[in-house]
Amino acid sequence: MTRPAAATPWWRDAVCYELYPRAFADADGDGVGDLPGAARRLDHLAWLGVDAVWITPFYPSPLADGGYDIADHTAVAPELGGDPGFTALVERAHALHLKVLIDLVPNHVSDRHPWFRAALAAGPGAPQRDRFLFRAGRGAGGHLPPNDWRSAFGGPAWTRVTEPDGTPGAWYLHLHAAEQPDLDWRDPEVARDFERTLRYWLDRGADGFRIDVAHALFKEPGLPDAGPGQHTDLSRNHLLPYYDRDELHPLFRSWRAVLDSHPAPPGAVAPADRLLVAEAAVFDAGRLARYVRPGEMNQTFTFDLLECGWHAGEIRAVAERSAAAMASVGAPVTWVLSSHDAIRPVTRYGGGPAGLRRARAAALLMLALPGAAYVYQGEELGLPQAELPDSALRDPLWERSGHRERGRDGARVPLPWQGDEPPYGFSTAAPSACWFPQPPDWGPLSVAAQRCDAASTLRLYRWALRLRRELLSGGGSLTFDGPPGGDLLSFPMGDGTARCLVNFGPDPVPLPDGAELLVASAALTADDRIPTDTAVWVTLPQR
Repeated sequence: MTRPAAATPWWRDAVCYELYPRAFADADGDGVGDLPGAARRLDHLAWLGVDAVWITPFYPSPLADGGYDIADHTAVAPELGGDPGFTALVERAHALHLKVLIDLVPNHVSDRHPWFRAALAAGPGAPQRDRFLFRAGRGAGGHLPPNDWRSAFGGPAWTRVTEPDGTPGAWYLHLHAAEQPDLDWRDPEVARDFERTLRYWLDRGADGFRIDVAHALFKEPGLPDAGPGQHTDLSRNHLLPYYDRDELHPLFRSWRAVLDSHPAPPGAVAPADRLLVAEAAVFDAGRLARYVRPGEMNQTFTFDLLECGWHAGEIRAVAERSAAAMASVGAPVTWVLSSHDAIRPVTRYGGGPAGLRRARAAALLMLALPGAAYVYQGEELGLPQAELPDSALRDPLWERSGHRERGRDGARVPLPWQGDEPPYGFSTAAPSACWFPQPPDWGPLSVAAQRCDAASTLRLYRWALRLRRELLSGGGSLTFDGPPGGDLLSFPMGDGTARCLVNFGPDPVPLPDGAELLVASAALTADDRIPTDTAVWVTLPQR
């Protein structure tokens, strides 16, 4: 199907594909995915029918946190293809009419970054330390952290340094791994440098940016204690002194101004069409909507759908609350079911055939909702979370939790492209040399196998994405049919031409009278009823 002429910005109902380079495709045979490999496989995204590709960090990094510990924000890691690899990927994406979003990581840098090395070498009180949050410790001799803040990866959010003269010194803040020191966004040089970074990648052809932990850049002055419940009660995130501070919004307005005015190179979108999307783990819908007020971001991920269980009432409440909050500022909801940081839906919804069935239904549900949507690589294949041996785990959550949390590595296993055994066309390297080991039973889940199977999850996604272009092109608001309660969710799509129905109950339910089936996440029963854990899109007779 061909998308009708757009009356609204492309990003309001776009579907974007998240590409994690080291696990996508390997071109040089070293076992690690790279940008040239990604460029060769972009045809898969065009065939699937997405509008844009978001590429997670490809910068030089010691890989203490999967590439989000960045040593140089304006360079491409040599092992990922260097500058030529990035240029070729952008050119190929634009030739396929795919927009390119890249990750901007402004909250922290790698401890190998030249700024942090200079700060350590300069010693106490040096101006080089003003770019970070160095503070004296509490207690006798400063042996305790400056406050009670906790790292999102477990343990204290502070590490004490040894000064150049060999004595124990100040502590520095890291809301994530110790190898990721937080920047102090009240230092003017930090803001100036990131504006230069934005302009650099716009000149290289980026069509927009996904802003990593966008809610965390500014910390409450004085760095007061945060109290109990940090990183455990997500509903309180916006109340923590290191999240969701008001100073964020003038900064984002300044970034919006840069994107709206900086000239575009050939092939890239016009300045007015550039996209800023926030990764803001804020679970108060009204607070989250502040990130997408006019003149700030365009999108902000709505993680509530990913976080909630497989329950009709819970999903309806999340969808209604999110839609109302975003409508209040004139922004679309940006839906996600998966990411490189989350347990894959098939496993999250129970695993096995039941988990796959629910994941397929959830996909149709998400793609039917008004707004934008993001698909994480492998989601379109129905991949489960991979079980990795302890020896393969490298997520900092594993070590910092004392081996209690296995972390996110199971969602970052290389994609299966073809064949019956690892590495499934991901690389020419031996399976043991690949980024992570792949399960031995993923052959039927490969791209090649699923393209040949009309009932596969891949073909379901492709058909749904093509239908979505037609059915949601008119926009529309979200209104569920009937009062809350019950096991059947039903709502009109777009201009009301079609409806989405999802059966969460234990028994099959009938299609509405005269309904014409467009797509279903599972086969209907012999008497044309919707089975449990199944979503359908239908059209109804015009009255």
